[in-house]
Amino acid sequence: MPDEKLARAIRSRTRSDMLHILDKKGATSVHAIAERLGTMESSASKHLKLLYDLGFVDFEEKSPEKFYFLKFKEIGELFRVYDKIVKKMKKK
Repeated sequence: MPDEKLARAIRSRTRSDMLHILDKKGATSVHAIAERLGTMESSASKHLKLLYDLGFVDFEEKSPEKFYFLKFKEIGELFRVYDKIVKKMKKK
């Protein structure tokens, strides 16, 4: 089910952070994502493959690297709404 896929995609802080990066930067290399998150490229690749398998990201190969990007701009909108809600909850 789509809602379960979304929950699985953002359940991990690493994957959530990756989606944030792709929302802000657009198409980004695995190397740049791993560097930004302070993780190994192999770990970043595994998370990105899962996001790809779940249908949230796509990629294009520009030898020698893959550049990932969001398939749906609404993912970024979802995070912006989520962040607003979290900020409001912290004020209470």
